[in-house]
Amino acid sequence: MGRRPKVDLDSGVEDATLLILEWLGEQGVGAMIRVDAERMREGRPAWTFAAGGGPLSEGMRADGSSVAECMGRALLKLRQAGLIV
Repeated sequence: MGRRPKVDLDSGVEDATLLILEWLGEQGVGAMIRVDAERMREGRPAWTFAAGGGPLSEGMRADGSSVAECMGRALLKLRQAGLIV
């Protein structure tokens, strides 16, 4: 209890990111991924995934140091919200 699931950084999720965003849009979920150059320069997690609408009862956000980490965290949060991608 209270432990965070591990993100699989070798899953290849970064290769499927655009397909995931397209699928979410088809489900009525607005979603985006972005990189923040300032946070990258500061050594902070620079990648952000944000989604909301459709079957999500509230908006969600996931951050990571790489696309793979960010999307891995996002998929975990989507699953917890009931959206199995």
